[in-house]
Amino acid sequence: MSDDENHETFEAAGAGAAKTYPLQCSALRKSGHVVIRGRPCKIVDMSTSKTGKHGHAKVHMIAVDIFTGKKLEDISPSTHNMEVPNVRRSEYQLLSIDDGFLNLMDSDGNAKDDVKVPDSDLGKEITAAFDAGKDLMVTIIAAMDEEQAMSWKEAPEGK
Repeated sequence: MSDDENHETFEAAGAGAAKTYPLQCSALRKSGHVVIRGRPCKIVDMSTSKTGKHGHAKVHMIAVDIFTGKKLEDISPSTHNMEVPNVRRSEYQLLSIDDGFLNLMDSDGNAKDDVKVPDSDLGKEITAAFDAGKDLMVTIIAAMDEEQAMSWKEAPEGK
């Protein structure tokens, strides 16, 4: 194989490892994030219990999916690693709403038009406020190749 062919092989490798990172269970904290059953979650409650004479301490976590709001639970030995999602929050200016998608712009002027209007009350609020002629800033949360509008506010004057 030539050098060019090897180079293409490396280029094709995805950055899938950047979606999550490992962290020991005992280092996880309430209000932090964790992956449970393949879903990015926010920890709402956790407790540690010592099990038996030769057993390991177990961590019991109750978490809420950051996108769907569903409650998930997991029990894991405190010495084991769990995946933690890389969660990003970004604020965008809302330019328009087209075919159920938000047309957004970040502070650098880059367009983003692949975020759906939420099906919840939040989506109705954003649409109503935008239709009323308000200038809106929408907060988008992103984790593990998913994005969703989480909140909105009126843009400050001069933006």
